[in-house]
Amino acid sequence: MAKRILHLQSSFGAGGKELRAVRLMNAFGREFEHTVVSAEPGAMKAADHVSRNVSVAYPQDFPSLTGFPGLGRMKRLAEAMRGYDLVLSYNWGAMDGVLAHTLYAEAFGLPPLIHHEDGFNADEAVKLKPKRNFYRRIALGRAAALVVPSRGLEEIALEVWHQPRGRVHRIANGIPTAAYAKQPLRDVLPNLVKRNDEFWIGTLAGLRAVKDLPAMVRAFATLPPEWQLVILGEGPERAAIEAEAAGLKIAHRVHLPGFCADPAKVVGLFDIFALSSRSEQFPISVVEAMAAGLPVVSPAVGDVAEMVASANAEFIVPPGDEGALGWAMGSLSANPALRREVGRANRAKAQESYDEKRMIARYRALYGAVIEGRPPT
Repeated sequence: MAKRILHLQSSFGAGGKELRAVRLMNAFGREFEHTVVSAEPGAMKAADHVSRNVSVAYPQDFPSLTGFPGLGRMKRLAEAMRGYDLVLSYNWGAMDGVLAHTLYAEAFGLPPLIHHEDGFNADEAVKLKPKRNFYRRIALGRAAALVVPSRGLEEIALEVWHQPRGRVHRIANGIPTAAYAKQPLRDVLPNLVKRNDEFWIGTLAGLRAVKDLPAMVRAFATLPPEWQLVILGEGPERAAIEAEAAGLKIAHRVHLPGFCADPAKVVGLFDIFALSSRSEQFPISVVEAMAAGLPVVSPAVGDVAEMVASANAEFIVPPGDEGALGWAMGSLSANPALRREVGRANRAKAQESYDEKRMIARYRALYGAVIEGRPPT
């Protein structure tokens, strides 16, 4: 009989952590049945990517994951976790569910819980909030495991949230690297075709403040006119990005085609991949760019500096330094041979270290051990 997993998501929009959860659900197939709850009820775009072969439910009557953490609400959340074989929680937005589990796991005979932390929004991009750190320490008291993708988050979990070493598991994000080897069609994007005389700097990012995409526009502004900036994603910062491009008189060279459902069919159109984020941990978009054979320009946030190949190291610049970001873009844009050399090195490292087969195997082993009551390794 298939085991039942309850997913408590901070959001189920089509972001990195959500699409990773979907890839795992699809890979597990009929091995599990899934129930998905989002702390943001309207944020459910990731559901569009769940395979039809996967048994999944999206209940509308599950207690809210947000609100004042009173005992009555905690009790209702805990009661709703009964009857599952495993609870998976994701990021700060699901932390009330984690606390409810810790408070009532023994009294209600609740299934084990594994929490996943993938990074922080703009309100904790520069500095973590002490009250949230304390809340996390208490809430994670009965978690069977805490999964993080990056060394930075692993260090935070151990030293700031005071989690025991045996509870913390670092599992690097992975993708189907082979899918990124094929060169995309130049007209694959709606309303945007790559011309033969154009070069593209591109990114995949939610249009959110923490991604600091206006800074990317400013860094790009001095590149020659044959270079275009293509930002794939949706979010509340679209107007700010467009305003920055208009103010610099490069609106005709800055393109926002919208959300990209299948990055493997698009990323290879870029000549350079760029990030400008104030905070990242282990961005899947960097792995996708590497698998597509691209050089990466980025601030040294999260694990980015050690994710990329050594040949790419000089183009990972100090965080917040727009001048250095522009220098990295300019250096690569002026040297096609260097772009190819760095791209080949990145592709080789992605294939060796970040293929999703390894990631899926590690998650399957962890989830299986916890469900069966064995010590996770």
